[in-house]
This record gives sequence, C-alpha cells and structure tokens, in this order.
Amino acid sequence: MMELPMSLKELMLACLLMALAMPYTLANATALVTGDAASVGAGAAAEQIEEEEEEEEEEGLEEDAFLASLKFQSGKVQVGDNLATFDLPQDLVFLNSQDAERVLVEAWGNPPSEPLPLGMIIPKGISPLAEESWAVTVEYEQDGHISDKDAADIDYTEMLEELQEESDADNQWRRENGYEAVTLVGWAAQPHYDAVGKKLHWAKELKFGDAEYNTLNYNIRVLGRRGVLVLNFIANMDQLPDIERHLPGVLAMIEFNPGNRYAEFDPEQDKVAEQGMEELISGERAAQAGLAVTALLLLKKFFFVPLAIAGWLFSRLRRKKPVVVQDSTPPVPPQRGPDLSKRDPKA
Repeated sequence: MMELPMSLKELMLACLLMALAMPYTLANATALVTGDAASVGAGAAAEQIEEEEEEEEEEGLEEDAFLASLKFQSGKVQVGDNLATFDLPQDLVFLNSQDAERVLVEAWGNPPSEPLPLGMIIPKGISPLAEESWAVTVEYEQDGHISDKDAADIDYTEMLEELQEESDADNQWRRENGYEAVTLVGWAAQPHYDAVGKKLHWAKELKFGDAEYNTLNYNIRVLGRRGVLVLNFIANMDQLPDIERHLPGVLAMIEFNPGNRYAEFDPEQDKVAEQGMEELISGERAAQAGLAVTALLLLKKFFFVPLAIAGWLFSRLRRKKPVVVQDSTPPVPPQRGPDLSKRDPKA
C-alpha cells in the first residue's frame, strides 16, 4: 500500500477528530444558548413578579386610603332631611349620601347619580371593595301617599306570569333594537307585605342574555305619609342566603320620623299617588319615564368594575369574569344586581 504524505495523514486525522467532536460541541453550544435563554426568562419572570408585588402593594395602600376616607356610622342615624331614623343592628353600618356615592362611582364604576342616594347600608367588617361585599342603597320617592287597601288581594303567582309575559315582549323589542335580553326567571323571594310596619319586600331572579350567572334583584319599599323609602340590595345571586339572614334586621331598623309616618296621612293636604301596591313591584309607572332612564338604572345598579381608584384597575379586572352587556356599555361582571322593578318601555 502506498503511504500517504505525513501532512495529508495529519489533515485526515484532524477531520476525523472534528467529526467525532462535533456532536459534543453542538450539545455544549445548545446547552449554553438554552442556559442563557433560561437565565433571561427567569430574570423576566422575576421582574414581572416584582412588578406585580409592587402593584399589589400600591393597590393595598390606595384601598386603605380610600377606606380610611369613608365614615362608617353605627347605631341610630338620621336619613334625609329629618325623614327617617335607622336604628342599625350591630352587624351593619351606614354610609352617608356622599360616601355612598363615592362607593358607587369611584369604587364600583357606576355613573354619577342625580339626585344622590340618601345613603348605603353595608355589613360591618367587610370592605365594600371585597369580592364578598354587598350593599343596600337608600333612596326616597316622594310621589304621593300609596294606598295599601288592595295589598291582601294581590295574586303574586298571577303577577309573576304577567311580568314574565311582558318581559318576553320587551325582550323581543330589545333584541330588535340591539339591546341584550333580560329574562325574569322567577321570584327569588315572593313579595311579602307587612301591613303593620307598612313594609313591602320581594326579590327577582334575572338572567342577562347568555350570562353564566343569574342576577339578584332584591327590593324593599317602606310606605310613608307622602312617599316611599326605596331600598335596593346590590348583591350576587349566591349571596341570597346572607341577604335573607340580614333582612329581618334591615326591616326592623327602618322608621319614618314623626310628621312623615304613614298613619299621619292627611287627605286634605297630602297628594295621593297614582300607583298602587302592584305598580311598586311591576314598575308600570316607571316604565313611562323612557328608555334613557331605564338604561341609567341598569348602569347604576349593575356595574361592579372599580374604575377610579388609581393603580389597581387592571389587577382588579384580571380577577373578574366579564360578561358583555349590549346596552352600549363595556364588559361588566354579572355579580351586582340592577333595580329591574322597572321594565324597559317599547319605542
């Protein structure tokens, strides 16, 4: 066999060694690149975690500052211009008109109210910014003295059937005009009237479009000399047991002040309301106000998106499951109940 020159043998040996070493070199290079990428990824993840922790810390500070600015009242509180007195039980507190509006607008993202609510009742020890929170808004409608003579004759089963038929007709109109359907599922609590205390309360279970969760619409009406105290619960449907547990205390604490009580009605001086007991529940009178008013009520009672407390909007939105409501409004969660004792009018 002819012997190759030494230089060529060395070249071939070098090529062989390179070929043998190539997999290990590639493996090492891959490990190096992967290791660098992992380091970069770990660094980015750590930075993101740090940013989130800073955001949560800022959020906590801003929540604390917001809560500290609210004046929680307990015991006996005056409501309105010497209109009524609330003798609050130990597990409930009261926010005045301005603070109630701040919670509704600044914390829960509702549009401003006109006029302002008279106040808000919330459970003691639970932040109004907490997911498990609920509230009762307090308003007053001075539309005249309402007779309760027909209260005992109302057939609430028949009323529900009529309201559901009207709801179906309204929903057809809503769909044709680009609005989301609102279905009255049934009574969450059948209407009950206390003829002695002049207090009416009921609850409806509502479904907005294809929303995953149904909405609770719990209402209390306290009849007075010249008008009605309007109390509406803002709560999740799954909070109904908690609401029912607090309901007796809420009902018992409400008392009109002398001069405004139901028994003091003077037919020679006081106006008589056009609506009766049935209209309080069905909302027939309010339907005459028009779609714009109804839409405003939906926004007022339905939103629960914290918009105005800086620094924690996006972190809050990440924690909620949005449902799109097509009344020209942004996505909102279905947790908080609207005051739908008022029906949508047709064009």
